[in-house]
Amino acid sequence: MRSISKGICGATLAVVAGSAAAQSSVTLYGVADVFIQYLHNGGANSYSERSGGNTGSMFGLKGNEDLGNGLKAVFDMEAGYNINNGGLFADTSALFYRQAWVGLTHDNYGSLTFGRQYQPTFWVVYPTDPFRGNEVLSPLSAAVLAVDRNTLASQYATGRTSNSVLYKSPNLAGVQLYAMYGFSATVTQPVPETSGNMLDLGLTYSGYGLYAGIAYQYQHPGTATIAGLPGPLNLLGTEHYTGVISYRIGIVNLQFNYAYNKPHDAPAHSLAALLGAGKSSSVMEFGATVQATSADTFEIAGIERNVRGAHDNTPGVQIGVDHSLSKRTALYMRAGYLKNNGTATMSWPGVSVTSTDTKQVLAVIGMTHRF
Repeated sequence: MRSISKGICGATLAVVAGSAAAQSSVTLYGVADVFIQYLHNGGANSYSERSGGNTGSMFGLKGNEDLGNGLKAVFDMEAGYNINNGGLFADTSALFYRQAWVGLTHDNYGSLTFGRQYQPTFWVVYPTDPFRGNEVLSPLSAAVLAVDRNTLASQYATGRTSNSVLYKSPNLAGVQLYAMYGFSATVTQPVPETSGNMLDLGLTYSGYGLYAGIAYQYQHPGTATIAGLPGPLNLLGTEHYTGVISYRIGIVNLQFNYAYNKPHDAPAHSLAALLGAGKSSSVMEFGATVQATSADTFEIAGIERNVRGAHDNTPGVQIGVDHSLSKRTALYMRAGYLKNNGTATMSWPGVSVTSTDTKQVLAVIGMTHRF
C-alpha cells in the first residue's frame, strides 16, 4: 500500500478557536487476484481463468482531511476489474462500481456519507460469512444473487446502493447503528433496470468473543428489461429481514446468518403476477473460520436457499484454505458443491445454469496480492 501525505505549503496553519492544524492524506490501494477454476455444471466440465476469488481485484483512492475538533472530511473511490482480461468487473459502464462516496466523520458522533456505498445489511452479515461475501466464490453471494424464475420479480439485497445517504454511529460499548436511505437509480448491466427508493437499517453488537446483528431493508418497486420476456418486468416492493450471530472460541470462529426476503403481492394482471415470479425466499448459512496458524486459515460453510410455495431449493457446502506467503501475498484453494432441486438454477456468480435439478461442483486454486 502506498500512502501520500501532504501539508499545506509545508507550514502549520492556525485554525480558529485553537483547533489542530489541518492535515490531508490520500492513499492509493488495491488487490490483484487471479485463480484457475474447474467447474462441473449439470454434466458439463470446463476449465477457466478468472479474477477475484478470494478478494475482488480492485484499485482505489481514499483520503481524509482533518478539519479540527474531531471532525474530518473523508472519501473513497474504488474500481473493480478482472485481472485475467483487464476489463471492468460486473458493470463495464461504471468505473467506480465498488464504491464512490464522500462525507464527514466525527470521533464522538459517527459519520455521514453520500454516494455509492455498502448497505447496512452487508455490514451486518459480512463478519458471519466464512468467505467474506466474496462476489465470485462465496456460496452466500451465490444464494443471494441466484437468477430464479420464481423470484425474478423479487428484489435482492445487492450489497451496494447508488445515490445513497449513510449514517454510521460511533461504537458505543460494542453497539453500532447503521442507517441508509437510497434514492432511485438506473443501471444498464447486467440488465437495464430502474430501482425504487430504498431504506436499510442495521444494528450490531461485538464483545467478549460474541458478534450479533439484525438488519431490515425495504426496496420500493422498480422495473427491469429482461431478454425473452414480452415486456418490462415490474419489480415488486421487497422487504428483507436478516439476523446473524458468531462466537469465537480460541482459534475457531463459529458463524451463522439467516435472511428472509418477502416481496409484496404483485398487482393483478401485471407481468410479475402472470409469471408467478414474486415468491418469498430464505437463505441460511452456517460455518466456521479456523485460524490454524499465523499463516493458515481454514473456512467451511453449509448453505441452503429455499423458495416458498415452490419445489425450488438448493443445499450446498464449501471449504477453503488460505495460506499467507507474506503480509501482502497469499495462496488459496476453494472446493464447493451445490444441488439444485426442482426448478432451482443456483450457481456461483458468473456461472449460468442451463437446466434444472442438476448439481454444481467447483474447485479452484488462486493467488491474491495486495498493494
